[in-house]
Amino acid sequence: MRLFWQTIPAASVRRLRPVLIVLLILLLGAGPSFAQDEAATQESQDSTQDSTTVGASEGQLPDARTTSQAIQLKGEEIRFTATAGSLVLRDEEQTPEAELAYIAYTSDSHEAAERPITFAVNGGPGAASAYLHLGVLGPWLLPMDEERIVPSQPIALVENSESWLTFTDLVFVDPVETGFSRLLDSAQSLRQRYLSVEGDIDALARFVTDWLVKEGRLASPVYFVGESYGGFRGPLLAEALQTDYGIGLRGLVLLSPVLDFGWWTQPDHSPMPLLSSLPSVAAAGMERAGSFSEEKLVAVEDYAAGDFVVDLLRGVQEEEVLDRLADRLAQITHLPRELVRDHEGRLDMETLVQALGQEEDRIASPYDTTILGDAPLRGKRAGRAADPVLDAMTAPLTSAMLALYRDRLEWLPERRYHLLNRKVNGNWSWRSGRRQPEAVGALQRVLALDPAFQVLVVHGYTDLVTPYFASELILRQLRDFPDPERVRQENYRGGHMFYSRAASRRAFRDDAAALYEKPSSER
Repeated sequence: MRLFWQTIPAASVRRLRPVLIVLLILLLGAGPSFAQDEAATQESQDSTQDSTTVGASEGQLPDARTTSQAIQLKGEEIRFTATAGSLVLRDEEQTPEAELAYIAYTSDSHEAAERPITFAVNGGPGAASAYLHLGVLGPWLLPMDEERIVPSQPIALVENSESWLTFTDLVFVDPVETGFSRLLDSAQSLRQRYLSVEGDIDALARFVTDWLVKEGRLASPVYFVGESYGGFRGPLLAEALQTDYGIGLRGLVLLSPVLDFGWWTQPDHSPMPLLSSLPSVAAAGMERAGSFSEEKLVAVEDYAAGDFVVDLLRGVQEEEVLDRLADRLAQITHLPRELVRDHEGRLDMETLVQALGQEEDRIASPYDTTILGDAPLRGKRAGRAADPVLDAMTAPLTSAMLALYRDRLEWLPERRYHLLNRKVNGNWSWRSGRRQPEAVGALQRVLALDPAFQVLVVHGYTDLVTPYFASELILRQLRDFPDPERVRQENYRGGHMFYSRAASRRAFRDDAAALYEKPSSER
């Protein structure tokens, strides 16, 4: 094929040469402008299509707002300062990368250098810190019925009689793309870095360091509270602060944590998830039968780590073993023997949540098997159902947080508030190669490096998402440090968010206060 200009006579080309040169200059000058317009259009389309990708077009968060507050706790007035704002995280060239929103409560009547400061983070990944904030730690509480959580429930906050403000200042942090926190650049490389195990820990470590420096609190005793995946973050964050940023935490409180994901991402034939969750299934059966007993659970734990796992490892080919499993499991779980036998003693999550509520066409929540919700379909037909705990909490917690920001803290950005950003969870990068993500190694190293470091691990008995016995089995593998109280585990009635029960919330508060109030000479 001959090109276009090859068909033009040479004489004509010579006569047109000046015109062609001018046209060429004009085209070259216009080229970059066209490219910029196209790139800008594409960027605008990308940001419109994905509401979690936030750039400068959404606007940066407003300046921090500080207000004076007071609550009555056990007849005593607690006066404190509340600050709602954000910190900008920058790269080494000081280019802004992300805004992390936070709410801080600091005592008006204590010396800052001696007053403990606690950073609180929830999990997901993709969850804002509202669960810890309004559920257990903060000055105000959103009451939630422990028998049935309803999305349309009242959102009026009450003073939290178990608030941790009696013994520590509090900073509630929302990781990137949760709450009002956002990335400031839509670059995919930036998202991949921040939405990963390592990048997330680095971002939180930078936040903690920057906040302590900015507020002049480097001398304060520093603690961290993390729930669920936030509990997984705890040891990794403590190690990063300890060795990379020069900040030594005094202790961790890990609430319903996953310490080792390798225990859960196992094939069906693996016994580890089954033996870890069996005591929680037994606790659910006891709750249904009205016969809950911690002493009975100890016997179940011994069976789970003994004869149960031995029979599982014998395999499914021996009928005598399957009969023995069915008999024992039906007895301790209060589930039908036929169901247990049909599943060869290997009851998966879906089967359990249906079996625990099926008699009334209801389903149990794996987050707390004592809480039931109506099944979308009758009988044994499977159907996609909203979780009676996690999904039911979304509306009241979101609305209550927005009301708190607007009415009490007087700081309400004009952007969407993400209580639970499922896109973050789905796009999370684990980057572990052939190894499963775990925080046990970091916990061991932090404990070994600092003999004053303390850890409190807490769980709810009827939580199937992060069963309490899994943490107990893992903690048994830690070396015997001279002070056996440095690492403690306490379990309470209830599930993943056991603090929805007033008695469990009070017991948790007392156990945590004991960790904070331990004399420095005993550390």
